[in-house]
Amino acid sequence: MGTAAAPRRFCRCACFCSENLYVARYGLHVRFRSEQQLRQDYEPILRRRGCVSPKDFQQLLGELEQEVERRQRLGLESAARKALIASSYHPARPEVYNLLQEAALAPEFLAAAEYSTSSGADLKGLLQRLETVSEEKRIYRLPVFTAPFCQALLEELEHFEQSDMPKGRPNTMNNYGVLLHELGLDEPLVTPLRERFLQPLMALLYPDCGGGWLDSHRAFVVKYAPGQDRELGCHYDNAELTLNVSLGKAFTGGALYFGDLFQVPSTLARPLEVEHVVGQGILHRGGQLHGARPLGTGERWNLVVWLRASAMRNRLCPMCCRKPDLVDDEGFGDGFTREEPATVDVCALS
Repeated sequence: MGTAAAPRRFCRCACFCSENLYVARYGLHVRFRSEQQLRQDYEPILRRRGCVSPKDFQQLLGELEQEVERRQRLGLESAARKALIASSYHPARPEVYNLLQEAALAPEFLAAAEYSTSSGADLKGLLQRLETVSEEKRIYRLPVFTAPFCQALLEELEHFEQSDMPKGRPNTMNNYGVLLHELGLDEPLVTPLRERFLQPLMALLYPDCGGGWLDSHRAFVVKYAPGQDRELGCHYDNAELTLNVSLGKAFTGGALYFGDLFQVPSTLARPLEVEHVVGQGILHRGGQLHGARPLGTGERWNLVVWLRASAMRNRLCPMCCRKPDLVDDEGFGDGFTREEPATVDVCALS
């Protein structure tokens, strides 16, 4: 009698605790290893952005040291929150925790995914089934969820937000929102969305970015509202590819803006702006520089799925742009593995 294969162990790169630390007050991502290195690398630009006095710098130093400590504890603390939520939280809309059904998905999304798995499917045919926002930047849009599903998911997210359950930050730039794996929505919602529907689409749209080899993700919902987060500074994602779906509610402003790939030196003098449409998802490369304009009125909730392919990132960490220094982590980690997926021809991806 055969034995079941052990689940794959995912890792993070050690750079997670030293690279790409976001300082909101100065609108800057920094690398932090020591006070001397921070001064040497960033003192001129920090001064230009208002970090002038010794007190300012010491405050910044303390904040960065706290962020490093937070990142070092992140995996274990997240696992503890997930366990507590699983044992003690009572959902308002338990149906959203059922395995993803096609009834929750927009007909246009289902049609595009079905076409992508059909014999003879190609990029030209797929592009006829979605909106090309920018051919140059390879940004696309299509409806993803039905209005009733968006409403049910929003009601559940708001119920969780108002509960006394512990909540993790979605990322270092967003202070309000929900990590879907902690809430227990990875397995029933996001994993089947990636495996059954997004992977065939991404394989045609982004074959050079690992679109056909997606094997993990990080999914979270971000919330923008008066008195909370209102905008998002320019950044790129720790992902090969990204899906960003507008869930609601009623709002004005908050458009996404896109620049070039982060590897391409450029300015954001003339960024491409893309308005949100509730229920619709924007697809883009993770390395595409982007941000969000200030919210005008109302509340905006978005589901963001960072899609990762270990076959790509095992060779080069997208955050430090070096061969990853792997550290074991909880869950999907940051999508790195110590071995190549058995079905991947790495030479074909070079």
